[in-house]
Order: sequence, then structure tokens, then C-alpha cells
Amino acid sequence: MVPTLLAIVPAGPIPDDAAVEAVGGATVPYSGPMRTGIFLFGGVEMPDAGAGAPAPTDRRYDNREVWRATEQILDMGVLSDRLGFDSFWLTEHHFQYEGYEVIPNGLLIGSILAERTEQIRIGMAFNIVPQWHPLKLAEDFATLHNISGGRGILGVGRGTVPREAEPLGTKIGSIDNPDQVAADDVNRKMFDEAMEVIRLALDNESFSFHGDIYDFPPPGIPDRGGFVEELTLVPRPLYPYDVWQAITSPPSLEQVPKAGWGGVFWNCHHEFIKMRWEKFADTYEQTHGRALERGEKRMLVLNTCIEDTREQAIESVRNGHDEFWKFLGPYGWSKGYMGDDGKPAPPGLIPTLEDSMDRQRTWIVGSPDEVAESIAWYRDELGVEDLMVFPAMPGDPYSKVETQLHRLAEEVLPQLD
Repeated sequence: MVPTLLAIVPAGPIPDDAAVEAVGGATVPYSGPMRTGIFLFGGVEMPDAGAGAPAPTDRRYDNREVWRATEQILDMGVLSDRLGFDSFWLTEHHFQYEGYEVIPNGLLIGSILAERTEQIRIGMAFNIVPQWHPLKLAEDFATLHNISGGRGILGVGRGTVPREAEPLGTKIGSIDNPDQVAADDVNRKMFDEAMEVIRLALDNESFSFHGDIYDFPPPGIPDRGGFVEELTLVPRPLYPYDVWQAITSPPSLEQVPKAGWGGVFWNCHHEFIKMRWEKFADTYEQTHGRALERGEKRMLVLNTCIEDTREQAIESVRNGHDEFWKFLGPYGWSKGYMGDDGKPAPPGLIPTLEDSMDRQRTWIVGSPDEVAESIAWYRDELGVEDLMVFPAMPGDPYSKVETQLHRLAEEVLPQLD
């Protein structure tokens, strides 16, 4: 059945061009209680999720199952809007026959979601910038942002998976890449130049850029008796917009606050989070000459599972937690965890659920009261203004995801007002 498309309701009056250019990509100022968004990987349901077989590379799902997951992700976005969440975050992944993350273009899916929702902001966690032509990414984001009435959020990252990166024209310095250092250098240079191009294109009536990798416009393009010297992005944003980038390494912890963007912190031991949270603020103040409020321009991501009791929640989330790490551990995602020596854990670590919950505090698992208490601890410890919740583990049925969203909105967040 074809869904009825809703009319777009702008988030506010369309500002004039001068007003948009004056704020550019500046983060929208904080003005109220903690904003809470929902982030889903967007994968197929896996009844056999867990620590044992099958291995991730042994999974394969047909096209109908993949598309069904895409439809269910859209349903969860609509539900998140109706439940009053501030934002809904999609992700970008390619060639994943394993079924963990099946959205290759979150901006396209986000535009569909914009037609079906009224208030919720729509973000990307994250667009993998080096895998895009930067001007296409800028065009597609501006289209989403405008069609949603100013509800788009530009989330950017450098990527994780060589299988995705190399067919799309870049490199990834993953821990299993024998050319890790050289690949990471290529990726970072592409990201830095592409982001400069994207910001120039989004924020200016016309622009040019001539770097080591990108050259816009390239010299010698004939145009009606002359040559093209500048380009104009069509469309450009009609509304101010946010830029958020994942903080995953010392260079990004330096780069993001210097650029003035928001930083997203996920999957790190709580002490590492606090150190990086404060380092971000120090770097921002040194660069821009203004001290940030305690949680300003920083977003915390927490993985959650809510059941009537802690014991029930542990049982409910264990298989999804273990599938998460079975899938992502080999890509080095454990580097944010703390090892027994107090230093970052070695790459490739596969933690237990108990370690994730009790020592690292990255998984918030328990009754509604216990989950609310743990979120409140982070809010008070860090001054969190923007929270992103990851409430669905790999393989979870979408009926469970729906229940988790309801319980979060109706039983947990009211305790945090």
C-alpha cells in the first residue's frame, strides 16, 4: 500500500539569504531540557543473534528481507516523531549482505521520512564523506534540509569498512589493513578537503576550490563564450543547519572543535568520555575565544535496554550486545574501552555484556528507574544537552524496537524533566 504523504510543515519562517549565510553551519543554540534523539543501525531481524555461530560473514539476506528492514526503519522514524523525540538518526553503509546496516543513502531515506513526519529532526550518523562526491553530498543534504522545513542535520564521518570504502574511491585505515597508516592518511586528506568544499558550497552564493584532491571548477570549462571560474550549488540551505562529527581519534578531537562543529561521543569508558568532553571544550575556547557551556556542542550516545527488572533487561539485551561486538570488534571498535591497565583496550577486544554495563558504562540496562538514573548520572556529570539513544541491538525484531521506544519516551524520559 502506498502511504499518504504529509504536507511539509516548516520548522519556522524561511529566513532571508543574509540570515542563513550569517549563521552558516553553526549549531542551533540550546534552549530547553535535554534533547533526545534515536539512532538505529537499520538491519534485518536475526533470530539467531548472539555470541556463537553464525559468523557475520556467513550471514546473507535476500533483497526482500533487506527492503523489509528499510520499510521498518521508516516506521520507527515515524513512531519516534509521534512519541516526541527530538531527532532520528540514520546511517550510511554499502554492500552489507550480512544485513546489519542496510541503508546506503540516509539522505534519500531521510527525505522520505521528512514527508511522513512533522517535527522530528533527521540526522545522519554518519555520511561517510570520502565515499561521496562532495558536491553531490552538499546538494542532497540541502534538498533534505529544505524539503523538511529545516529539520536536516549534517552528520559526517570518515568510515570504518574497507569493503565499502575502496569500491567507492577512498581508503580506510582499519586494523586489518596492512597499509593502515597510508590508507588513513589518504582518507583524512580526502575528508578534510571534501568538508571544505561542502561548507563553501552550502554557505556561499558562489565558490571555487583548488586543492590537492578536489578542483572545482576544473580549469578550461567553456561556457557561452567564456570559461567557468566559480560554481553555485543548487539548491542551497534555506535554514541554518548543524554539523556533527564522530569523535573517534585524537585528530578528530582536535579538528572538530577547531572547525566549530558538534562532536559525537560514543562507545567509550565513562572516564575517557569525560576527559575528551573537557578537552573538546578547551580546544574550542582556545580556537574561538569563547567558553562553551558544560554540554554545548557535544552529544553523548548511550546504548539502552529497558525491561521490568535488571535481570530481565540483561537477558533481553545479551544476544544483541554479543552480536554487536561479533560484528564490529574486528574493526577496532574496542579502542574506546578501558583495559585492565587503565589505558585504551587493545583493538579487537570482544567485551562481555557485564564489562560494557558495569565497568565501561556504555550499555545502560535495567528497569525504567535504573535506566533513568544512569542517564541522569551522565547528564549531571557532563552537563549533557544532546543525548542520542541506541535502543536496538543488531538482529532485534522491530516489535521489540517499538516497545523500547515507547518505554523510553513514556517511562524513562519523564523522570529526567
